[in-house]
Amino acid sequence: MDTKVSPDQVIDAQQVGRSVPRMEGAAKVTGRAEYIHNLRLPGVLHGKVFRSRIAHGRILSIDTSAARAVAGVHSVVTGEDIRRIIPEPYYGPAFHDQPILALDKVRYVGEPVAAVLAADPHVAEYAAGLITAEYEELPAVFNEVEAATSSVYVHDELKPAITFPDLKHLKGKRNTNVALDYKLRRGDVAAAFASAAHVFEHEFHTQHIMHTPFEPFVALAEPLDDSVTIHTSSQMPAYVRLEIARLLGWPENKVRARTAYLGGGFGAKVYVKIEPLVVALALLARRPVKMSLTMEEQFYVIGKHATTFRIKSAITADGRIAARKCEVFWNGGAYADIGPRVSQKSGFTSTGPYQIECAEIDSAEIYTNLPPAGAFRGFGIPQLVWAYESHTDIIARALKIDPLEFRRRNILHDGQEHPTGTVMRDAEFDEVLVRIAARMGWDQPFDRGTGTKRRGRGIAIGVKASIAPTTSFALVNVSADGSAVLFCNTIDMGQASNTANAQLVAEVLGIAAERVKVTQADTDVTPFDMGTLGSRSMFHMGHAVRLAAEHARTQLEALCAEGGITYSGEQSVAQGFRKKFGMQAGNIFGVGHYTSRYQAADPVTGMSKEVTPFWMIGGAGIELEVDTETGHVTILRMVNVVDAGRAINPRVVETQISGAALMQMGQTMTEEMIFTSAGELTNPSLAYYKIPGIHDIPASIENEAVEAETRNGPFGSKGVGESGTFGVSPAIANAIDDAVGVRLYSLPLTPESIYRAICAARGEPLED
Repeated sequence: MDTKVSPDQVIDAQQVGRSVPRMEGAAKVTGRAEYIHNLRLPGVLHGKVFRSRIAHGRILSIDTSAARAVAGVHSVVTGEDIRRIIPEPYYGPAFHDQPILALDKVRYVGEPVAAVLAADPHVAEYAAGLITAEYEELPAVFNEVEAATSSVYVHDELKPAITFPDLKHLKGKRNTNVALDYKLRRGDVAAAFASAAHVFEHEFHTQHIMHTPFEPFVALAEPLDDSVTIHTSSQMPAYVRLEIARLLGWPENKVRARTAYLGGGFGAKVYVKIEPLVVALALLARRPVKMSLTMEEQFYVIGKHATTFRIKSAITADGRIAARKCEVFWNGGAYADIGPRVSQKSGFTSTGPYQIECAEIDSAEIYTNLPPAGAFRGFGIPQLVWAYESHTDIIARALKIDPLEFRRRNILHDGQEHPTGTVMRDAEFDEVLVRIAARMGWDQPFDRGTGTKRRGRGIAIGVKASIAPTTSFALVNVSADGSAVLFCNTIDMGQASNTANAQLVAEVLGIAAERVKVTQADTDVTPFDMGTLGSRSMFHMGHAVRLAAEHARTQLEALCAEGGITYSGEQSVAQGFRKKFGMQAGNIFGVGHYTSRYQAADPVTGMSKEVTPFWMIGGAGIELEVDTETGHVTILRMVNVVDAGRAINPRVVETQISGAALMQMGQTMTEEMIFTSAGELTNPSLAYYKIPGIHDIPASIENEAVEAETRNGPFGSKGVGESGTFGVSPAIANAIDDAVGVRLYSLPLTPESIYRAICAARGEPLED
């Protein structure tokens, strides 16, 4: 990558809309890029965890004697030890429900119960395996629908955190597994169903899934005289600082959280995960402590919600959706994490991207005795789109209306109200559908296959509301030679955010993007940002970066004018500094901050006029082949089209789309966390938990971001990291139905499930 741009070079090309190579590319391919996993400190101890082997039970005793006797073990720590320094050792962004180490009870198989510290990680791991615990085993609940009404309670009472004020009313609520029950009511739903020409009702299911970042969770806590530094692979260093300071009762300036490049996150590394435990161990030991989880251990930290989605639609005689009822149960596992936000912020889109005057939504986050579930690429939207777009296809086929035509007949348009009450702005639903159809040649005949190999096509489209309200700050430091440094807390975990943010700075200042350096997040240096999640960064941080750069430019223009110089980029800046100070010296600092507009939902109707600052839209078209003798599916062609507003870096946008789509393809076809009836995970390794490999990639992948502009976005842009996930699962299921005439209602779409459906359809069901 050529970064040698002359300071006096005149930049003619715009920086926004330019496919700048990833600025971290050379460091990554040469192995010089910093990752926390590679960090070493003198005197560091390694922590390994002993985990619960039952799903639900009271802790009667923990025997650590054998572990303490192992040569090389520094110490063994239980939850009671942690209470010596943190009297209330519970954390969580929505509820303070998760203990740093289990206290009194365990609530899922794999929950951390005790930790071993040793200078050698292998010694610590061996010793942790010698710990035993005795429990009074309690009944457990695993299914989200059953848990919603069960008398077996995962928690004695609800303990809302202060992060989200709208959860305050739940404080002290007892005898429930429902962590949050969001409701939306719009129009006279009963009347719409009573007068409907057709009524369709279905139930869909999605499975438990693990994020599978190839860099597992890792954190290193360094205790100092009266402070602590946390080196962590986190998507939210500012929140890590906030939560650790709260736990310790310290001011925030005594807690420093810094990170580096992330080897994947996908939502797994938001808020806090292993950081509270690592900090507690370091403070107890008074030495640096590092924890690097194995791939197997990641399965027990956080995953993607399994769901049950019941959907019912009232259809008019002319094929329009008059009303829709949606009931979504989210399996949140033993601890809430950010699940209540998933159930609300995604739940209100469960009617889909359609003109629906009457809607009734119930979306509930449910505690169960399984590993916690939380944010995952798409933030719950892929589970919803899987259901409502499969349901939509079933309706279209039953009414003998072309699936594309049925969608276009009902799709939302600019200026119309979403069922939440928010008016759609800059949301190119119809254009996305048009482009998918054009690329697929939807109105043209295609090869249907012969014999045992049958071919089909399917389409689907989905919508996501950006999380709101959130706040971002940025700072731009312009040096006396005209180059710049951007300080912000957006985390680059593969999405090339550093490159895009550098382009924004460069666009405003009139310099080349290669002349902008972006710092790694460090809460002692970089200003506050809510976090890198939910595709919010390009919009929210993009605005903050733009404003900071504009603030800097205003000062630079004044500096140049003072010296009688016309501002024209780097060369003029250098002249202005020399004129003022007599040498190349000085700095200009620009500061910007942005908070999105938001109106809280009405407590009765669940509606809001400003539920989101922008909408994300993505659709997919699939052509595939089904082997009717085995149920095996070969995806021949995948078309992904999104509305990303104006692309800041078109090449990066394209790779974001395909990366998201392929990730969702794996979750559609093969990925599933499989539990026994006792809540034990049977496949916590990549040998048995199957993600897509190179041979699973479709032969043809086409990606497109439609020409669009988000008028309230920075330079017309908005987030795109999740949009490519939305339509993949239902488009595949719709194509399978088109090929062999069978409809599947549960993910994943394995060869066995497809073959069983084929056999059942021809009256020859297989025995279990």
